[in-house]
Amino acid sequence: MKVLIVGSGGREHAIADAAAKSSRVDKIYCAPGNAGIGQIAECVAIGAMEFEKLAAFAQEKEIDLTIIGMDDPLVGGIVDVFEEKGLRVFGPRKDAAILEGSKAFSKDLMKKYQIPTAGYETFDDPKAALAYLETAKMPIVLKADGLALGKGVLICQTLEEAKAGVKEIMEDKKFGSAGNHMVIEEFMTGREVSVLSFVDGKTIRIMSSAQDHKRAKDGDQGLNTGGMGTFSPSPFYTKEVDEFCRKYIYQATVDAMAAEGRDFKGIIFFGLMLTEEGPKVLEYNARFGDPEAQVVLPRMKNDIIDVIEACVDGTLDQIQLEFEDNACVCVVLASDGYPVAYEKGKVISGLEEFDQHEGYYCYHAGTKLTEDGKFATNGGRVLGVTAKGKDLKEARLNAYKAAEWVSFDNKYMRHDIGKAIDEA
Repeated sequence: MKVLIVGSGGREHAIADAAAKSSRVDKIYCAPGNAGIGQIAECVAIGAMEFEKLAAFAQEKEIDLTIIGMDDPLVGGIVDVFEEKGLRVFGPRKDAAILEGSKAFSKDLMKKYQIPTAGYETFDDPKAALAYLETAKMPIVLKADGLALGKGVLICQTLEEAKAGVKEIMEDKKFGSAGNHMVIEEFMTGREVSVLSFVDGKTIRIMSSAQDHKRAKDGDQGLNTGGMGTFSPSPFYTKEVDEFCRKYIYQATVDAMAAEGRDFKGIIFFGLMLTEEGPKVLEYNARFGDPEAQVVLPRMKNDIIDVIEACVDGTLDQIQLEFEDNACVCVVLASDGYPVAYEKGKVISGLEEFDQHEGYYCYHAGTKLTEDGKFATNGGRVLGVTAKGKDLKEARLNAYKAAEWVSFDNKYMRHDIGKAIDEA
């Protein structure tokens, strides 16, 4: 098979790595890809939002399967474009990708179909939002309705903070048009867990749980980022939690989308909060999480191509997912200053170490090749250093050991990814 992967980050590197392990795959292309992905795939200089060019490339190269990694093209309707041209493609159509593309849509869906989530109101007028806040309980959560690179959520402790947040999202347009509409949501407390799933429109298969660390600094301080590290599985995702979610959240979401005439084929990422009243949905994403994919996919025993094809063909009921009985931790190496301002073009050394050690991975997120063929930084999140272990404690030690193999100027990382689990 010839496979095309659309995207350029650590998630797409993890997908490419999994696809490269399939005995069914002969050739992988990635558009636009990055320097690390270029070691296992042929990178193609076509942007993820250039749908017609991507489809033409897939036709020209007789691509057997295209995997869409990123949220923007999915919400923009890339799958519809590919399907209209008779191309096999993995991901939800535009009418289903709205599950991630509009927080107001997903909240209304959960309300209609009684899927557990936080109480909320939606607004398209900042004055109405400000009036609502006057009577609301603090802390409170403000969410830009549309896509905002995983950063369009503000947790406000006081009324003053919340008012400033409304201005930031709806008037100053910090997140662009994503802030034209806004969801104001009750603040939930508990443990956060991420659960990825494969869906074929009617059947859902749940992957191993994970937990992300969104804040830039140790102790969950600092600004929200796209993710500074993650681990899998989550010890808080118990058998009882799993049973509840399967009954009231997972299949219920797939059935709700089908009932709305929006059959969902692809990945549903369930962001869950384990509250005192039980698990509730924080958010949906319509694709693999980044960096969650970097700790879940290395533990999956199945051939990823078999599973993806079953989703496309509607035969997922014939697949049982299997995961290794171990743990995996990913520590993101970022450029100091991320997520605000940071320098690029710093030469990276030490990557050859990963070829010498089994169970260690280095997923490239923001890298490029210099003119003399060296790896250099090319983004805020640069690398996802990932390692397995027999349990989370060992996996964490291994990941931090591997993080020291890598050097570049302005290297920055959190030092407490999974630490609370170590100490639990």
